[in-house]
Amino acid sequence: MNRLKVEEALKLFLIEDIGDRDISSVLFKETDLGEAVVRFKESGVVAGIQCFKWGYHLLDDTVEVEILKNDGDFVEAGETIVRIKGPIASLLSGERVLLNLVQRMSAIATLTSKCVETLGSSHTRIVDTRKTTPGLRMFEKYAVRAGGGYNHRIGLYDAVMLKDNHIAAAGSISNAVDKVRKSLGHMVMIEVEVETETQLHEAIQAQPHVIMFDNQTPETMTRWAKLVPSTIRTEASGGIDLDKLEAYRHTGVDVISIGALTHSVSNLDISMNLSSSSKEAVLL
Repeated sequence: MNRLKVEEALKLFLIEDIGDRDISSVLFKETDLGEAVVRFKESGVVAGIQCFKWGYHLLDDTVEVEILKNDGDFVEAGETIVRIKGPIASLLSGERVLLNLVQRMSAIATLTSKCVETLGSSHTRIVDTRKTTPGLRMFEKYAVRAGGGYNHRIGLYDAVMLKDNHIAAAGSISNAVDKVRKSLGHMVMIEVEVETETQLHEAIQAQPHVIMFDNQTPETMTRWAKLVPSTIRTEASGGIDLDKLEAYRHTGVDVISIGALTHSVSNLDISMNLSSSSKEAVLL
């Protein structure tokens, strides 16, 4: 992740939660120091761990963060991933925001890793979609990469995808591809969504960079993939999730896009706990 962009986002997240000040911090003096550990309470794949270091750096540059795991590592339940030292008020003020973010990212990385393992293909890639949480796309797409997947286009600005409404408005696949190709530079990739075999043949003639088979059975995709020349990549999409993934293993498509990687995950359970000595310091 780009640190500048991450820190800009983290500033907004922390301001949303802390506002003018953390009023619970009246419990502590600036000299009250403590130590905390962050642990996985269930097994999974780490993603976004640097957010602890960058987030606490923004909040209080006296806080020391020791990273014990790397993004992409599989962590067993109970394992410690981060140790943090510094003013107790700062540790607690940043706790919820940073945990929320890393819990979600790690859940996405964990699900992605399971999908990659279930598919078990050296050819077909698992990719995400634009079905991300507004404001969190950078983090969620990074988490997919940490889990062994790949990113589809980041937004509307970096690749063309001509879906059913684009094609209907343009009059045909050929018209849509031709208009886009004439308007954009040669560095921009063009993808076309097809829902019928007639559309497939028209798309092949138009020669986009990618043809997406939308909401088709594995059997249909297997047959269609054989019709597409090797110069055009193929993508399977539409309601595919972890439970259905194995059926698509031998379709021959280059890419399987899964919206569920980012829109249907439940946060991984991760906790931050102050050490007993820190709690004693608060009581004193």
